[in-house]
Amino acid sequence: MNTNYSENNHLVLVGKIVSEQKYSHEIYGEKFYSFNLEVIRLSSNSDIIPITVSERLLTDINLSIGKEVEVEGQFRSYNNYENERNRLILTVFAKEIKEVQLEENEKDAVTNEVILVGYVCKKPIYRQTPFGREISDILLAVNRAYNKSDYIPCIAWGRNARFCQNIEVGTEVKLVGRVQSRMYEKKYEDGTVETRVAYEVSVASMEIVSKEEQAEVQEETV
Repeated sequence: MNTNYSENNHLVLVGKIVSEQKYSHEIYGEKFYSFNLEVIRLSSNSDIIPITVSERLLTDINLSIGKEVEVEGQFRSYNNYENERNRLILTVFAKEIKEVQLEENEKDAVTNEVILVGYVCKKPIYRQTPFGREISDILLAVNRAYNKSDYIPCIAWGRNARFCQNIEVGTEVKLVGRVQSRMYEKKYEDGTVETRVAYEVSVASMEIVSKEEQAEVQEETV
């Protein structure tokens, strides 16, 4: 089966660079750098999203702090072993990047969209907040070339959250949403507390793409 991995995992962000580039890693002689991109929400709050970019995309563009850019790429994950702990690291892998000029009246139109097609690899966790808001946490495994996968945390709300209650592990789904960041506190057994930033996809729409699962859902609704 031929898989178009760019369709499985496609992302576009438009925002402002808010950190200096720093060296990330090197693969087969190709160096990669990272920086943070501030993406404004419609609510006027903002998400700070880490971007990883190849040196080969930096030859004709100046990525200094304050520059507004459009990034097209994929939302990826990798495991980082640090202090005998395994931690899932998420970053946007840039495939294309270009400088843009946003007029003041276009600020509300800042783009943040990601499309993922993958497999639910843990039973979704459904819950309700004290105020009655419905939420489901989903971990999606998205196939990548060379037999690799990205494990992307996603969060669904309202009717999408309710829909997730009946989704079984292994179901293939398509999600459309946006990348968001949030602060949280990690408490350790020794009593220490570390402030961290979590990254996830906030789901706007969801559909089952597996033909078998589609048939089952249709039978249930008849």
